Amino acid sequence: MQHFLDINSFSATELWQFLKKAKALKDELKTNGSNKPILAGKTLGMIFQKPSLRTRVSFEVGMLHLGGQAVYISPQEIGLGKRESVADVARVLSGYVDGIMARVFSHDHILELAEYSRVPVINGLSDYNHPCQALTDVFTMWEHFGRIEGLTMAYVGDGNNMATSLVIAAAKLGFHINIASPAGYSLPPTILSQAKSLTEDTEVNILVTEDSIEAVTDVDVIYTDTWASMGQEAESQERLKVFPPYQVNNKLVAFAKPEAVVMHCLPAHRGEEITDEVADGPQAIVFPQAENRLHAQKAILALLL
Repeated sequence: MQHFLDINSFSATELWQFLKKAKALKDELKTNGSNKPILAGKTLGMIFQKPSLRTRVSFEVGMLHLGGQAVYISPQEIGLGKRESVADVARVLSGYVDGIMARVFSHDHILELAEYSRVPVINGLSDYNHPCQALTDVFTMWEHFGRIEGLTMAYVGDGNNMATSLVIAAAKLGFHINIASPAGYSLPPTILSQAKSLTEDTEVNILVTEDSIEAVTDVDVIYTDTWASMGQEAESQERLKVFPPYQVNNKLVAFAKPEAVVMHCLPAHRGEEITDEVADGPQAIVFPQAENRLHAQKAILALLL
């Protein structure tokens, strides 16, 4: 049994297995109009502490495409760690379903679910990282450019769970990454140290800066995320004062390569971290990226369940 908890749990070879499976499943769907029911009779239990559009629909539809089914479990039905202990939830669900996907606030809940579950656990998002989205993102880059290794991504914004997953993905899969964040909002030092240790014997460059222009100059990909994630609403007004110099707008995008693309994991707060002109512009691949959540997560389901 294998869980999907973070990008760092997998080797580059294993990550490429997921990416190639995602491509095969996407190609099969586009060619035939359907996927083979390789998960017939399988059920995925989906635990949600946070609201979701892409995570819920992509996992639910993904299971249907592969012949299985998914069961949505709302925050009110479990009260994870409150109404019922995480360990008990894991042990109970293990007797009902073939896999558990959880979208939570605390990463400790993901780790505890995995510790006590008898079926694979998939991290649909936690405060620490977002591995399903990162896998989707590198799949989208591979699909667009025909390669991953040697590309350069600029991540502009909060050094959050998304930045954590992307910097580890860069270190594992061989693309360079520049991370521009305001002082006090940069990538956690432990994550940066971990990523740099993975690149000691490679040519991967990791740049951390407070200068957004330095970060995006001559890059292939510009990536941004919301300035205040779910659970940080109390900080949103303060963040709105600090982050405007990190807005991805036409002026900033002009410093990247002419053929550079713009990515966002969504939901976007238009007019804050990204402008309409960029999000809806010719360089944005935001919505193909969103669609690829379905295909990348089907690969995870196919290989784990």
